[in-house]
Amino acid sequence: MSRYVIFGAGGRAGRRAVAEARRRGHQVTAVVRDPARYDGPADDGVRVAAGDVTDAADVAALAAGHDAAINTAAVIGSDTFFSDAARALVKGLRQAGVDRLVAVGIATLLPGPDGIRLLDAPGFPAEFRPFCLAHAAGLEVLRAEGGGLDWVYVSPAGDFDHEGERSGRYEVREHGDMALRVSYADFAIVLLDEAESPRHRGGHLAVT
Repeated sequence: MSRYVIFGAGGRAGRRAVAEARRRGHQVTAVVRDPARYDGPADDGVRVAAGDVTDAADVAALAAGHDAAINTAAVIGSDTFFSDAARALVKGLRQAGVDRLVAVGIATLLPGPDGIRLLDAPGFPAEFRPFCLAHAAGLEVLRAEGGGLDWVYVSPAGDFDHEGERSGRYEVREHGDMALRVSYADFAIVLLDEAESPRHRGGHLAVT
């Protein structure tokens, strides 16, 4: 049994990550902004805690004593949330003595078969670009400042299948393809696999 701290545990990916961790018998600290609104898995193995993933002191305090951290938190409409969160995670996890970070990302930062990032491809919808660039800034913080931290940035190779169920299987892909789908439950398997037994380090892992 291991102990994992999961930031953004109230979201769709976060709730599934908590459930997958409990399925495997692990203890979880589920970090949310407002515990009163948390509707994810709740049992003796889950401690629900209020916290701000963009605050390094909060990260350090909440992560202390855990074996790995999983960050599924996301905010739409902020240019700085993902970079602020990445910076706080790098600093806070170091202070807490937690070496492994599994961070959830976005497929549009992946290259297509032509080597061009999906968000830079001709015809990419302009209205989605700010959100993608905010995600990109967070990934760049991990690359630039995450030395000494065993991190991996995980995303669907395409998008989520919002109604999909748990198949228990996934595949790793080298390129992005927005036609591909993965269920949140299967995506959670990836997150816990990488937290338990890291196989990918310091890069962008894409799954379907």
